[in-house]
Parts: sequence; C-alpha cells; structure tokens
Amino acid sequence: MKNRKAIAITQGDSAGIGPEIIAKAFRDQPALLQGCFVAGDVATMRRGAHAILQAGDGHLPVAVIASPEEAWQVPPRCMPVLQVPGMPAPATWGAVSAESGRGAALSVQWATRAALHGDIAALVTAPLHKEALHAAGVPFPGHTELLQAEAAQHAGVSLEAMPVRMMLANNELRTVLVSIHVSLRQAIEAVTYDNILQTLRITHAALQRMLGRVPRIAVAGLNPHAGEGGLFGSEERTTIAPAVAAARGEGMDVQGPFAPDTIFMRARDVDGHAGEFDVVLAMYHDQGLIPIKYLGVEEGVNVTLGLPLVRTSPDHGTAFDIAGQGIANASSLIEAVRMAWRLAAPADH
Repeated sequence: MKNRKAIAITQGDSAGIGPEIIAKAFRDQPALLQGCFVAGDVATMRRGAHAILQAGDGHLPVAVIASPEEAWQVPPRCMPVLQVPGMPAPATWGAVSAESGRGAALSVQWATRAALHGDIAALVTAPLHKEALHAAGVPFPGHTELLQAEAAQHAGVSLEAMPVRMMLANNELRTVLVSIHVSLRQAIEAVTYDNILQTLRITHAALQRMLGRVPRIAVAGLNPHAGEGGLFGSEERTTIAPAVAAARGEGMDVQGPFAPDTIFMRARDVDGHAGEFDVVLAMYHDQGLIPIKYLGVEEGVNVTLGLPLVRTSPDHGTAFDIAGQGIANASSLIEAVRMAWRLAAPADH
C-alpha cells in the first residue's frame, strides 16, 4: 500500500451536496475510501461533516494533510483534506455564488494537474454548478471541458488535439455522447462524419482498455426510427452510416445506426442476461443521459474518455434544494470512487 498513489476527490460547489456526500462516503465505505483524500477547503469539508452529524448520521473527524501520500496514513472513518491554495470560504447552502464556482474550479484544476504530473492515481469530481462556474468567469461550461483545457495546456497542444468524450455508466448500461454541453440545435449540427468517427475511435480505445477485449458498440440514430429510410431525416444515410462503415474498416466492432427508442434496451444488462452491446453511442446529451438516469441516478457514474488521466464523477448535480440537510444520497459518488480504483489500478481493487 505504501507505494500506491492516492485518489483525489474534488469538493465540488461548496453550496451544494458535494461536501456532505463525500463525508458520507468516507464514513460508510472506509475500506473503499482508504487512500482517498479531498482536494478542497478544510472549512467547507468540516461543514459537510457537520451536516451529516446534524442529520443524526454520526460524527466524522477531518484530518488535514499536506500531501496526497499522507492519505494512506489516515485511519478509517476519518476524512483527509488537502487545503488547495486560494480556496474561498464555504458559501451559503443552496445559493448560486461566484465564489463557490471559483472554489469548485480551483479544486478541479489542482487535482487535474496533480494527476497529469503523476502525483495521484485518479480524480473523482463532486458536483459543481454551471451557473456558479459562469459567474466566476470560468470560460468552460462544465467539468469535461475544464479537464480538457488543463490536459491540453499540460501537453502543449490545442483543444482540438485533445478530444474528449463523456461516458455515463451504471451496472446495466453504458453510453457515450457525440456532443456534450451545447444547445440541441448545436448538437444536431455536431452530428458530422468526423465527430462520429472520432467518438467511435475514443470509445473503442477506452472500452478495450477497460474490458480487456474488443468492445461491441451500437450507434443510435439521430432521427425517429433512425430516419426510416430517409422519411424522417437523412443524417443516418448520409453521415452516421458512412462513419460506422469507416470504423468497421478500422477493425472496430460497430453496428448501426439503430432506432434511438429501442437500442438502449437491447444493450442493457438485466436479470442476469447480458445486453447485445457493451456501449451505445448517443448522438446528443439527453438522448444518452435520459435512459441512464431513468435506471437510477444513484448508481450512475460519469467517466471522461480521451484524457491522459482517470476521472470519474457521480451522475447528478449539486441539489441545492436539499444541500446542508445531511440527507443527500452518496451512492453515485461511492460508485464513482469504485470505478476510479478499477480504472486506475485494476489489479488492486
């Protein structure tokens, strides 16, 4: 254990449920969280620990550490916190704030740089609030784009040379998105031959590393019934099918495009029966996220593909309406930690 690298969990927006679900994870899953630490603000994390105490869920001590390696020395059911320089004080529960957005971004940037320098094994990101991020002047709409920018700067390349994709996964289904946080109109415009083929390449490479074999990839259509032979749209014939054919020519196991309203059911592992596919390529954000979240937000995990680091995240937001009450469910964060260990050190966890 002494030679293993730790995992950083970013605190998320201090006004949201991130700090309290992190505290619950350290309290309830001591074996899984051994070797993890929080990159953020000590006062914010103490407040998160106090929130679960106030809810009658038990006390959780906080240990201040100076380096990631010290996380391994902290006893079980104690939360190690590394104070990130420049972090603001905790914001008012449930309120959009530029300061909380700035703090969330600082936490992610610190952990991303630590991962890129090889100081940590992976990072797990607690939820941030996109409006707060914008109020803080951060020129990126969310985690994925912020991580991409840091990785590209570290590598000395442009954003275009560091393409990333979002994968959402739970125990029953995986889906990867062609586009992420853009309007629906922009998402449709992003359904191009190059974007689809690039997404297939990223998905194939990432899933092959995760599964240890060639992944079976299904591609969803853009239009109802996958265009119904051109009756409801031509993108399937003119754009998606040619990209699928090119990917198959490169040796990938790719099929489609399929009708979007049925392909997710065909790929789902349920009742002991494996799905027909390992992952579904969705053409836009909501097409892929609605089926995953319908199956249970508590079990969903967000994995960023295409980066030279491991990053996972719970599949939910800041839940400002219940923040500070100590009642938020930590299951998705716990699954994100479990996934991070699996991807960072598959032989050990």
